[in-house]
Formats: sequence, structure tokens, C-alpha cells
Amino acid sequence: MASMRVHELAKEFDMSSADLLDRLKDMKIPAKSHASMLNEAYVDKIRKSLEPEIRARAGALAAEEAAALAAEQEEAARLRAEEEAARKAAREKELAEREAARAQRESARADEPAAEGQPVRKAPAPSSAFASLEQQIASEKERVEREREAARARARAEKAAAEVAKKRAVEEALRRGHKKTAKAVPAAEAPKAAPAPAPGARKANFDSLLSQIEAEKQRMEAQKSAEAEARRSGRGAGKKGKKGSGHQVVPELEAQQAAMPEDRYAQMAVQAEKLQRDKVLAEARAAVAAATTHEGEGRRKKRKEKREAEARERAEAEAIERGLDPTLVLDDSVVEIPQGATVAKFAELLGVQPNDVIKRLFMLGQVLTLTQSMNDETMELIADDMGRKVRVVSPEEEYAVVYNDSEADLKPRPPVVTVMGHVDHGKTSLLDAIRDTGVVASEAGGITQHIGASVVNIGDRQITFIDTPGHEAFTAMRARGAQVTDVIVLVVAADDGVMPQTIEAINHAKAAEVPIVVAVNKIDKPGANPDRVRQELTEYGVIPEEWGGSNMFVEVSAKKKLHIDDLLETVILQADVLELKANPDAEASGFVIEANLDKGRGPVATVLIQRGTLHTGDVVVAGTSYGRVRALVNPRGEHVAEACPADPVEILGLNSVPTAGDEFRVFEDERDARKLAEERALRARLAAQETKSHMSLDDLFSRIEDGKTTDLNLIVKADVQGSIEALRDAFDKMDQSEVRINIVHSAVGGITETDVTLAAASDAIIIGFNVRPTGKSRVQAEKEKVDIRLYRVIYQAIEDINAARVGLLSPDIVEVDTGIAEVRDTFKVPKVGTIAGCYIIEGEINRDDKVRIVRDGTVIFEGHMASLRRFKDDVKSVKQGYECGIGIEKFQDLKVGDTIEGYQVKEVERTE
Repeated sequence: MASMRVHELAKEFDMSSADLLDRLKDMKIPAKSHASMLNEAYVDKIRKSLEPEIRARAGALAAEEAAALAAEQEEAARLRAEEEAARKAAREKELAEREAARAQRESARADEPAAEGQPVRKAPAPSSAFASLEQQIASEKERVEREREAARARARAEKAAAEVAKKRAVEEALRRGHKKTAKAVPAAEAPKAAPAPAPGARKANFDSLLSQIEAEKQRMEAQKSAEAEARRSGRGAGKKGKKGSGHQVVPELEAQQAAMPEDRYAQMAVQAEKLQRDKVLAEARAAVAAATTHEGEGRRKKRKEKREAEARERAEAEAIERGLDPTLVLDDSVVEIPQGATVAKFAELLGVQPNDVIKRLFMLGQVLTLTQSMNDETMELIADDMGRKVRVVSPEEEYAVVYNDSEADLKPRPPVVTVMGHVDHGKTSLLDAIRDTGVVASEAGGITQHIGASVVNIGDRQITFIDTPGHEAFTAMRARGAQVTDVIVLVVAADDGVMPQTIEAINHAKAAEVPIVVAVNKIDKPGANPDRVRQELTEYGVIPEEWGGSNMFVEVSAKKKLHIDDLLETVILQADVLELKANPDAEASGFVIEANLDKGRGPVATVLIQRGTLHTGDVVVAGTSYGRVRALVNPRGEHVAEACPADPVEILGLNSVPTAGDEFRVFEDERDARKLAEERALRARLAAQETKSHMSLDDLFSRIEDGKTTDLNLIVKADVQGSIEALRDAFDKMDQSEVRINIVHSAVGGITETDVTLAAASDAIIIGFNVRPTGKSRVQAEKEKVDIRLYRVIYQAIEDINAARVGLLSPDIVEVDTGIAEVRDTFKVPKVGTIAGCYIIEGEINRDDKVRIVRDGTVIFEGHMASLRRFKDDVKSVKQGYECGIGIEKFQDLKVGDTIEGYQVKEVERTE
């Protein structure tokens, strides 16, 4: 008997985890949570302790169910006995009445006069015949009602029997450890499959009634033909009465109608009986028709409405998952326009003339030709002006494919695990130990390390490990939307604790919303302290399960291969919690892990299958590459014919090298694959021509003038943590009311390629204090056009950031007074207007100045000068103490004593 967790044992006993934890507390068995592990001895003790209680509860349940079943059966037997007795009494009563009626008719015939002229006395036979007919009808109705009640009783009894059988099956499952046998399911389902007998019994009754009426009609027709024949031969000459063809003859009234052809009351009774029977038949036909047609139509209509509602819900969920407005996606009138579409393409998709689009572009101040691209805002504005609804689709969204697999097609798949952590914490050693432990010795040597992924088998379970655990690859793939990882194993050294790259790995995992399993490595070293690792990780939101968190911790030693099996079991347990499933029967799709150009094999792409099964010979499109799969190579270097979900394989046969993170999928037609790949390549070339320039300190002011940004994102790297804190405090003290300074990431160490990738994704500037770019980070920064600023004095960094921030602030608009002139006389000049003779009392008046006219301390006009002269000469300026003549544009009401103030409008850069 193996160890078990608390929640597994509670499920076996049909108890909740909380109840079982309370019982364990009473039994003095240590268990903190539902995920606590119980060893074999504890499990055996708990089973022995709780087994009597479970059996007693099952026995009480069985006794209750048996009593209920016996009561139901007794009630059904009693109803059947009463029904049989009532039916027997009705039959005997009906036979007695018929015998009495027959004897009465014979006595009436014996008393008839021999002579035809003798008066006839009316006998009471007709009344008895009518009474017998009414009793027959009443007894028939009573019989039908009894049969309905019996059918309902049988249905209730069968339903009760089905429930009892189901409860017995549950009891049997409880006794056998909640493992349902093959015999219990049919026993519970058999009564449900039996149809209710009530509609069939009712239909049989109506059918027998119809057959009786049909036989009666045939008998009447035969009698009519016999009477007509008798009349023609002279045998019916003495009978005056004739029966109408539209009347139905009742057998009990035959003699009376033959003797009394003029008795219209008897005919009315026959007609009333016929109408009653016709009414019952019509109601029966209507009920049968409603049961057979309208009910089926209603079910079909409901199923159709349910399918439509499910389709709408799936479309809405896909839209929300892709970050779109569900109303736009579900609206059929919305036209999807690809991002960066040309004027001709935009007009074609909207179904309008290109000249109409160009005309509106011209009115917006944008002169574009048919082959020039339009931005997103312009397309939305023009579409709104035309009364059309559009949705601009990005290239990723345009080519994205959303798969909807039914629950029946989904099957469990292996988990995909990525190992991350700080440098020298033992990631590679742990991977090597996992391979040696989890793979059979004969297969261990066949693993090729260059493929980028490896497969480990634990019993009949498989785990796929990504062999590129670097943060650069993880960040790059996540930036392209390739969520290929199901679980992240965070490796932390027990003697070193949490380091900068450990924090970086946690941030990446949280951004990707991937669960973390912490492997505390190097527990065999003298200074190892796993509890300190747990304490430090709680500061970053990684809390152990035993402390009430959701992250599993495993203490391992990659060097001595300690507890490697526990780590693999924990990964499998985490995968079981995630319930990873995929459809293996569809066309394959997934992501490219890495790709390279091999001299002997050509372009080689390592892909991870996420859905479907990839076969040799399939046509594949991966990013801008396409081709037919010539060979599939598994992680052990073996050629395989197919690859299932979560299997990493190498693909040979592409026409070019794809990019890591590109999505690949299988196409049925190679022409469609080539068309899609070429269109993607064309768009990539167009995008390369318009390469996005990331933010730099030099162009911040121009970007804010264009209205592009008011945020300044920074990535701070320094030699020590104290320098980072000093820079952070200095940035926080700056005024951020208009320009927000966001520190996206800060860490100790050199500037790595991961920092450049993160800066490119977040449009940030990298600030390096006493550190230098490492590896290929400088080349990557030039390629991504990311601005890196390096400083050795902290004040220089603060001054540069403050200067860039001040440049981002909106400049102040101020009025600078230049001079004041007093009007001492006015002159009327023909064709010119009023000229003010002025004396400059302050400053200097310039010809280009704006002026305001002030009268009695109130500004009465603002405008521009029309002329500025000294004597007869036009001048550019007049200084204080000189006289001049000033003409004002569009203002002639100048008076002596007015003041003319000259000023200029200037934009003054803000310093704080």
C-alpha cells in the first residue's frame, strides 16, 4: 500500500477534506492541509478506524432503500388487485344487463298481435335499452380511466425501482472502494430506457374502439343491402319505414326501430351516441398527433437554439480571450481591415470607390495614393464618416487560428516543463540528473542535446523538458505569443538563496501565468538552508503549500541525485491538477522552439506539437517558411513516422529557417501554404522598411510633440543594490504629475540580452551604472534600436533623466511685454484711416509686436500693428523717449489718452 495525500483518501471514503482532517486530528495523525502526504502506516490505520463507520452507513442506507422498495411494491400490488376486481365486477354487471335486455326483447316479440291492424302497445324496452347503452358508455369510460391510473402506478413503481437500483449501485461502489463495476451501470440505467406504457395503452384502447366502429359500419351496410333486396322481391312491402343512410344503427335498438320507424327520439339518441364517439375519436387523434409531431418539432427547435447559443458563447469567449470586443466580433456588419492596409485594399473591403476614400483623406489633410498605407485611426475615421463599422486586425490576429475541440475529442497529454533559475544554481546538472533517473539506461545514451528538448518517461507517464531554459528564449517566445510551457521548475540553490535572475524568472513566470514548482538544489552542501530560501521567496509571492500557499517545494541534490523522483512526481501531480488535454486526431499545430541551418540537412526546425498529430509528408507553414515534411527526428535521434501532442521533434524539408516562437500548422493544399508564407514574407519586408524606433533620450521631446507618449519607462542595471536604491529614490522625488517615470525592471549585474528584449517589448530605456553590456546584448540593442545609457557618476544619470523629463513637460505659454506708447494726438489719413501720434514711455515697440489698446485701465482691443513710422520713414522699432506714428489693423477708434501696449507670445521651457 503506497502513501496517499489527504484529499485522495477523503475521496475514497466519500468525505470532504475538511471532515477527514478533523478526524485525523482526533486520531493524533499529523496533517496540515488537503495536500499533506500520509505514509503507509497512517493510511492503514485510518482505513481500519473508518471502515466500521462506512459499513454501518452503507447498511443503514441499504435498509432504508429496501423498506422503500417493499412499500412501493406493496402499493403497486394493491392497485393491481383493486383494478382487477373492478374490471371483473364491471364485466359481470355488463353481462347481466345484456341478458336482461335480451329477455325483455323476446317477451315483447311474443306479445305482438297477429293481425296487422291491431293497435300496438308501447313496451318499456326502449328505455331499458337506452339505460343499457348509457351504462356501457359509462363503464367504458371508467375502464379507460382505471387503465390510465394503473399505467401511472406502474410508471411510479418502475421509477422507484430505478432509484433503488441506482442507490444500490452507489452502495456497491462504496463497498468496493468507489470503483464502479460493469454490472452496476446497466442496472441503474435499465429502468430509464423502458418507455412509459401510458401513451401506448391509450393508443391501443382507441384502436380497439375504431375497429369496433368499423365492424359495426360494415354490418350496417350488409343489412341495408339485404333489406333492399327483400323490398325488390316483395318481402319488404309491408314495412313503411326506411332507415336513412346517414344514421348509425345500434344492435340493441334494431327490433324497436323496425317496429317503430317513426320514433324520432330513438334516432336522436343514436345520433347523440355517434356524436359522442366522434368527439372522443377526434380528441384521441389530436392527442396522438400532438404527441408524435409537435413534441418532436419542439425538441428539434430547442436543440437548434441550443446549438446556436453554444456557438455564440464560443465566439464570445474567443473574442474575450483575444482581447476583443465581443459585440464587434458577433456583429456581421463589421468589416475586418488588416493593419496597414493600402487605400485600394481599404476601398475594396468596404465596397466603395477609391476616389471617395482619397477625397476624404484629402479633407483630413492626408494626401495618399492608392498604394500607400493608412494608419488605424484614419481608417476608423473614414469608415465612421461613411457610416460603416470596421475593426482593424493586427497581423498576429489575422493569421491566428482558434481551434474549438469538443470535450469528447480531447485526450490527456504529457506536460511541457521549462527549467529556470539563477546562474550556477544547477539547472543543467538537474536536467542531467533527471535524464539519468527518468530514462532507461539503454535509452539514456541516445538523447541528443542539440535538439533543444528532451523526453523523460516515468513509468507510463511522459514529461517533456525544454532544453533551452535561458530567460532570453523564454522571453522571446512569450513576446511572440508562444505559450508552450505548462509548468516551470524554478531552481534555487539552498546555500545561495534568491538571486537577481531568480527574481527575473519569477516575474516571467507570473507574466505568462504558468505555475511554479520550486526545486531547492544543493541541499547536500554544508551551508545549505532550505528554510531561508522559502522565507526569501515569500517576499516575491512564491509561498510553499505547507505555509498555506499554492507552490510545491522539493528539496533535491542534482550532484548526488537525491529526491529526483520526488521532483518528477510533483511535476506529474501539478500536471494532473492542470488536467492537460489535446485533440490528437486533428491536423497538427504548435510552435517552433528553435531553428538552425544545417550544412548537410538544410533548414532544421525543432517544433513542439500542441494539437493534432504530425506525419511525414504533411505540408507545414511556420512563420514565413513552408514546405513538405521529409523527415521527423525525435529527441533520441531516431526517425519517426508521426509526433503526438507534447512531443518535440525536428522537421526537415522547410524552404527557409523560421524564427523561434513562430506558430506552425499543417495545410491540406501546398498552394495555400505557399500563398500564406509568401504573404507573410511580404509583410515582414514592408515592416522592416518601417522599423519601429524605440524610445531614446534624444527623441523624447519630438515624440511628446507628436502626442505619442507621456511615460518614461526605464530598466536600471547597476553594480550593487545600493546604487539601484539611490537611483530609484532620485527618480521618485522628481515631479511626475505630467511625465510618469516607470522602472520596469531593476537588477544587479551587466546588461544582458534579456534586458534588451524586455526594453524592446516595453519601449524602455536601459540605464547602466558602473556596468557594461555583456555578450551580444550591444549588437541586439543596435538591431532592436534600444537606447542604452552608461554612467559612472550617479549625478550624470539623474541630470540626463531630469533633462529628458523636463523636455517632455509641456512648455509654458507666456506674454512678454516689450513697450508702452501713450496716444497724444490722432490724425486722419485718406485711404489709410486713423493714425495715433504716440510717445514711447516704456521699453521698445517693435513692428512685429502684438498690441492691446487700454482705455481707463480696460483692454478694449487686441490685434496687430498696421504701420510704425518716425516722421515719414517706416521703422522696425522705436525706443523709449521717442515719438512715432502707429496704425492699428481693423481698429480706428483711437482717442487721446489711450495706451498702446506691445507684447510678444513666447513658449518658455519648464524647469520643474
